[in-house]
Amino acid sequence: MGICKVSGIIVQRDEHVLRVAPGEHVTFGRGTADLVLADPAVSRLAGRIDAVDDYWMISNLSRSATYVVDNPEGGGEFVKVPAGRVRAPIPFELARVRLPAESASFLVFAPEHVLLHPDAPREGQETVLAFPLDVTAKYFLVLVALCEPRLRDPLSTVIPTVPEIISRLAHLGLGRSAVNFHIDYLARVKLRVKSPEQPGKSDWQRAALVSLALRHDLVTAGHLRLLETHGRPSP
Repeated sequence: MGICKVSGIIVQRDEHVLRVAPGEHVTFGRGTADLVLADPAVSRLAGRIDAVDDYWMISNLSRSATYVVDNPEGGGEFVKVPAGRVRAPIPFELARVRLPAESASFLVFAPEHVLLHPDAPREGQETVLAFPLDVTAKYFLVLVALCEPRLRDPLSTVIPTVPEIISRLAHLGLGRSAVNFHIDYLARVKLRVKSPEQPGKSDWQRAALVSLALRHDLVTAGHLRLLETHGRPSP
C-alpha cells in the first residue's frame, strides 16, 4: 500500500494563511514580511520559516530575543530558538511559534509524520516495557492529574498539590494518605525516579513524575479523557 503525503506546510495567524511548498520559505516580522506581527517588540525582520518536505525549519533573525516553539497537542514539548539561530529543525506536526511580545504568535502545520506500521514483522525476543502502566488503575489517574496542567498548556510550570489532586479525583474518594501512597508507588515502583542529590523540596517526587511521564509520552493529551468524564477541574 502506498503512502499518501501532503507536502509543504501551512503557516497561520488568525485569518491569514500561508501555504509553503518544500524548498520555499516565508518571513515574519513587524515590517515588510510575508506574515506581519504588528507589535513594537517584534523585530522588523524577525525570522524565517523554511519548508522541507515533511518538516520545517525556523531562523531567528533578531539580535536579542529568544523564540519558543511548542507543541499544543503534546505533553509540554518545546524548542527554544535563541537569537541568531538559523534553520533550526522543528519536529512537531502542529506547532505554535511564540515571540516575546504580547499576542505575537502563530501556528505552523506540517504533514503527518510517517510511522512504522504496528503490525510490521519483528524478529527475536519480545521487548519488555520499561514502564508498564495500567491505564485503568487509580495510580494512573493520579499520574494523569499530575500531568494535566502541562498537557493543557505546554509552558505551564504548575504541578498540582496533593489537595488539588484529591479535589480533581473527588469521584474516587481518595484521601491525603491514599494520594501520597499512589505518588510514592509511581515514584519507587512504576517509574523508578531518582531522588535528588540535594533533597529539600517536598514536591520533588511529583515534579520528577511529571517530567518523566511527559518526556516519554507515558501520559499524553489523549489520556485527559479519563478525567473529562468526571468534569473539568475547578478554576
